[in-house]
Amino acid sequence: MTSLDTWVKGGRPRTLAAAVAPVIVGTALAGTHAMLARAGLALIVSLSLQIGVNYSNDYSDGIRGTDSDRVGPLRIVASGLATPAAVKKAAFIAFSIAGVAGIALAALTSWWLLLVGAVAIIAAWTYTGGKTPYGYKGFGEISVFVFFGLVATMGTYYVQTQMLTIRSLAAAIPIGALSCAILAINNIRDRAKDSLVGKHTLAVHLGENGSRNFFAVLLLIAHVAALFVTPWALITLAALPFSLRLAREVKVEKESAALIPMIAKTGQLQLLFSALLAVAILVS
Repeated sequence: MTSLDTWVKGGRPRTLAAAVAPVIVGTALAGTHAMLARAGLALIVSLSLQIGVNYSNDYSDGIRGTDSDRVGPLRIVASGLATPAAVKKAAFIAFSIAGVAGIALAALTSWWLLLVGAVAIIAAWTYTGGKTPYGYKGFGEISVFVFFGLVATMGTYYVQTQMLTIRSLAAAIPIGALSCAILAINNIRDRAKDSLVGKHTLAVHLGENGSRNFFAVLLLIAHVAALFVTPWALITLAALPFSLRLAREVKVEKESAALIPMIAKTGQLQLLFSALLAVAILVS
């Protein structure tokens, strides 16, 4: 029987910052219109989708054999700690939780959210699942930017205010860039092995130096884009030393094993950045 600890590790908690950050910023944008119950439902949707896509990725890569020789987070299927069917079931349980919370939000706001939620779940599954997974063609970062940047941030704002604004779009861009950075460092770590098994992630397309430079560019985009939300976003520059140090570490560390802690550090940066941006929004 698979232990609880194995399931927790298989959910890849180091990546969950990408699910929390947009809810923090979206709720801050709502300001006096903030509704914590709806923010909580949005957080359940975001976290469940992230966990679901992590299990889905574990299942799909596991049955394809692309996780057979990996460095990094535990792969449940590839390690034989759980059957593919069990991991697939875990993914769909997570998607179902996201769906139930999404239905509740739709009932409180707009039924159009059901369509958005359905597209998000399909995108989560087909990232590495199905016959032609788009994650194997280098489109993973685009999907992450759209769903964990634009949709999650603006969606959190919308369910509390029932409005969409240019400012909510501007705030979603740095959050999306940092979510992409989490995926980018994961793909940089796996780049060499992915290229051998036909998994052509963006890191594989960009190559050794290009993929590491792309990571640094994502951090730069986050810092610059935040300034278009409010002048008070200068507060986020307090995280700049952290960003510069992280970009340098990713640039110089060539061993895959040395890149493993960078995923957690990128998640920590995103949480710090989102908290600073939320403060800037609230005081503006």
